Amino acid sequence: MAGALKVLLASSEVVPFAKTGGLADVAGALPQALEELGVDVRVIMPKYASVKLKENFGKLGKNVKVYFVENDGYFARPQLYGDKFGDYKDNLDRFAFFSRQVLERAKQENFRPDIIHCNDWQTALVPVYLNTLYKYDPFFASTKTVFTIHNLAYQGLFPKEEFPKTGLDWSLFNIRYFEFYDKMNLMKAGLVYADLLNTVSPTYAEEIQTSEFGCGLEGVIKTRRDSLSGILNGIDYGAWNPETDNKIFKKYSSATIGDKYANKEMLQEEVGLKVNRSIPLIGTISRLADQKGFDLVAAIIDKVLKMDVQFVLLGTGDNKYHVLFEKIQKTHAKSAAIFLKFDAILAQKIYASSDLFLMPSRYEPCGLGQLISFKYGTVPIVRQTGGLKDSVTEFDPSTGEGSGFTFTGYEAERLLAAVKKAVSTYSKKEVWAKLVKKVMGYDYSWTRSAKDYVEMYERAIEKR
Repeated sequence: MAGALKVLLASSEVVPFAKTGGLADVAGALPQALEELGVDVRVIMPKYASVKLKENFGKLGKNVKVYFVENDGYFARPQLYGDKFGDYKDNLDRFAFFSRQVLERAKQENFRPDIIHCNDWQTALVPVYLNTLYKYDPFFASTKTVFTIHNLAYQGLFPKEEFPKTGLDWSLFNIRYFEFYDKMNLMKAGLVYADLLNTVSPTYAEEIQTSEFGCGLEGVIKTRRDSLSGILNGIDYGAWNPETDNKIFKKYSSATIGDKYANKEMLQEEVGLKVNRSIPLIGTISRLADQKGFDLVAAIIDKVLKMDVQFVLLGTGDNKYHVLFEKIQKTHAKSAAIFLKFDAILAQKIYASSDLFLMPSRYEPCGLGQLISFKYGTVPIVRQTGGLKDSVTEFDPSTGEGSGFTFTGYEAERLLAAVKKAVSTYSKKEVWAKLVKKVMGYDYSWTRSAKDYVEMYERAIEKR
């Protein structure tokens, strides 16, 4: 079946053409892994200002065509979804247009997909249109839809007065389809209309059926639980691999682990920390927001930095955290290096040079940081939620079982206990060396995840 499978993946952002978050990484990497499995896969995205190609198509992998949807009025802007004043006011117009064009472009290219794989609210109208405006179009007679939730917190909410912009009949604005507390909700409609649903980790698929993580849509998701699965994201080892990474100070592997500590000493020197490989270095690279657990970090950071550890942070986000970390930089200049910016090269250096990688998220649909840090021999400290729970298990120094340091309840003291255990374990050099070597050997490549997607596509095709 896989050889004949035709998939059109629709996404509002795709690496390397446009990116604001993890969705772009998935949309750039998954099609290449599907191509390796013999799937005839194409990708479609808006042609933003960041897309420098003159043609209205591009390429990924060996020969994955990427179709660009052009509309300068909608997409030729500096940012993807909004500016410093907030979301663009015409986002409904923009992504309703894009969703219609997904279907029109397939016809124009004479690419008759078995599956249209939609991602997040920006493409949630595609399954709706297929089942309404295009219901009797023979071109799509056998096309099924899969809808992936990357982050349920972003749902595509708009005033109900804007509903006519979708081109759909007003009768669909009701509690079953679009209506959500007197607004229209694109994500909700996509969840109702798609043939199969998935999200980016098995645990997140369970969590979003609860009021704590369901963001108001848990009821809708529960009604579709038999159509929902969780597939953990992979990572692109072409981009994230210390053996081939040209951005780090010195390449290394599990066989030349001494060179990891050479990276550590060079980063310590570069960022102004004391050069000493025996001091545990905790790294974090993140959006600075409550979702990522930075309220917990704020509560314990003074205690942590009074221990014999070093801390390096790279990220931007909420102003309150910028203020907090600027203060920490001043108070703990000898043990903390804070970079409130985005810097791709520094990010790779932090993954390669740190001993521990901090991800205390309130919720985390999948998370890529912990998977990347494994490959670089950097041991994660995480809260057990979403993809973090699926990929990091508690390390037991006495048996050698487990892969990191974890905590469950969302409390600062629990995070502090996990950090203390990690720092204590780091001092046991032989135990630590075995742990580092073990996690570097894990395989979280896209190949494994892509096989799960192919199975899901085939289940969708079999659905009547």
